[in-house]
Amino acid sequence: MNRLVPALAALGLLVPLAACGGPDDDTTTLTVYAAASLTATFEQLGEEFEAEHDGVDVQLSFGGSADLVTQIQEGAHADVFASADTANMDELTGDGLASGDPEDFATNTLEIAVPPGNPAGVTGLQDLAKPGLDLVVCAPEVPCGAAAQAVAEAAGVTLSPVSEEQSVTDVLAKVTSGEADAGLVYRTDVLAAGDGADGVEGIEFPEAASVVNTYPIVSVEGSDEPDLAREFTELVLGATGREVLADAGFGPP
Repeated sequence: MNRLVPALAALGLLVPLAACGGPDDDTTTLTVYAAASLTATFEQLGEEFEAEHDGVDVQLSFGGSADLVTQIQEGAHADVFASADTANMDELTGDGLASGDPEDFATNTLEIAVPPGNPAGVTGLQDLAKPGLDLVVCAPEVPCGAAAQAVAEAAGVTLSPVSEEQSVTDVLAKVTSGEADAGLVYRTDVLAAGDGADGVEGIEFPEAASVVNTYPIVSVEGSDEPDLAREFTELVLGATGREVLADAGFGPP
């Protein structure tokens, strides 16, 4: 009988410990899937949202828009989706995975990114077709890749990239590491990368104006937090969102 006492006492200790919630038990998670080119802006907006909503943790998942749509289609949980183009948003809505109608919140255009000092001497879009130049672009199914393809076709320039990446951040990584002489990314990515030894230099080219990417956002169907999802989209669409996006170089929708 006496041998049961320590065991019962131990069990008695376990019960209140299990009943006591940890500091994060009351936290509500809002999961936002967003195009890689939105990384800096949505990190800032996520912090703004958390500051205005006690107990809410904004989990941000960035990547190529096409990859993000595929993940949602395959059952990944997301409350909000922000795309770098309308084509991938159409893919989401076409599968009945959008709650409500997507709304446009920003625009973006391409810019050439080169390593500091521009060792290959790139001056414009035509230079990207020069033999021996190591060019990196986004894959065609990714918004920045589709834009690069459209710009090149409209200008009559044939691009022969040495690599096609799944997001603009991957393209930038190739340029900043010295693996590429140039990359085609959004102008906002060049600004976010900054200059200096670890950054890139941006080269504007007039042909970029012929292809403008429009960014839409929507709450995802089946969200566990539909009200918070709606409020986050309103933050992005509202005055705070417009200011943050404009500071990062995005154009109005």
